[in-house]
Parts: sequence; structure tokens; C-alpha cells
Amino acid sequence: MSHPYTPRDLNLEDYVPNFLSQSTILAVYGIASLLVVFLIWVLSGRSSKISKIDRWLMCWWAFTGLTHLILEGYFAFSPEFYKDKSGCYLAEVWKEYSKGDSRYAARDAGVVAVEGLTAVLEGPASLLAVIAIAKGKSYSYILQLAISLGQLYGTAVYFITSYLEGDKFAASPYYYYAYYVAANASWVVIPSLICIRCWKKICSAVQLQGQKKTKVR
Repeated sequence: MSHPYTPRDLNLEDYVPNFLSQSTILAVYGIASLLVVFLIWVLSGRSSKISKIDRWLMCWWAFTGLTHLILEGYFAFSPEFYKDKSGCYLAEVWKEYSKGDSRYAARDAGVVAVEGLTAVLEGPASLLAVIAIAKGKSYSYILQLAISLGQLYGTAVYFITSYLEGDKFAASPYYYYAYYVAANASWVVIPSLICIRCWKKICSAVQLQGQKKTKVR
């Protein structure tokens, strides 16, 4: 059966088209994401010690952690998702997203490696960041900085490898900008801002510690 991906001669034996419409796939993902954010926002609001920016960060880490674990984890460890006939929602998501980057449908080794490492390492670490912020752990900023750097590195590898191969994996300009560019923009902008914030916090803490040692002497 023919498929909607680029290049048209991409060999996807036994390909099964989506059962769900694009609007349904996006609506389910959007609603689920909003529910996660809403739940974390409400729960974090029970503590007066957590600032609003930290509450938003908890929402981000919960959202991105579950995305890494569930969505990216499914992709990395489900080699033939494009053959799925059950209507599994996660398979439907990746069939749809592959219209913006057919390397996913083709099981490109670089993409599989990046997504697999992201799911295994950054997924659990992101959820740990939620707990670290909630409990005011001393390692919170170092952890957030490390995860954000990992996300930026993974996203850079993702974009650069596509560019080096001709940046020709989208079915149309619409899917290129809606999926490939816009859907990944958050993992460039937000981790960059978190890196800057954590860097400043860590530097301030080290400087303060140095001042305390000077006074003691």
C-alpha cells in the first residue's frame, strides 16, 4: 500500500494508514498535555514555599518527562509502528508525525538512537526534577541544567543530521513547519531559558558560599 511520506519510493512494506484523523490525534495529545499541566499546577499550589516560576517549571518537567517516556519511548522500542492495525493511539501519533519527518517511518538509525536515549535518560530525569523542585532539593538546579543541556544536544543532533542529509523529509511545507519546526521549537526555547536561569542560580550560590568562607576566615 502507498504511503504519504517523502521520498515516495520509501519502502514501507505492509504500511497501514491511520485510523484516526489528524484533528483527533492532535486534540487527544493537546487535552492530555493540558490535564498534566493542570494537575501539577493545582498540586504545586498547595505549598506556599514554591514560587510561581517553579510551579511552571514543574508543569514543564512533568509534561516533557511523560512525553519522553511514553511517546518517544514507544517509538524507540516499537520498530514497526507503521504496520499497526489495532488503532493504537501512540502508533497513530508517529504515523502522523512522520509526515513532517519521514525518518521516523523509515526507522533512521540516528533518530532511533536519539529518541531511545532521550526516553531512557531524560524521561525519568525530568520526572525527578518535578520532585526535586517540589521538595526544594539542593541538586534541583544542577539536575535541570543537565537535562536541558541534554535536550538541546539531542535537538541539535536531530536538526543537523536532517540538514546534512538535505532536509527533505517532510511531505509538504505545511507538515515541515507545523510538525518538524513548530513541534520541536519548545525543546529549543524552553531548555535554553532554563539553562540561563540555572546557570545564574548556581553561580550565585557558589559566590555566596565563597563570601561566607571569606567572612569566617
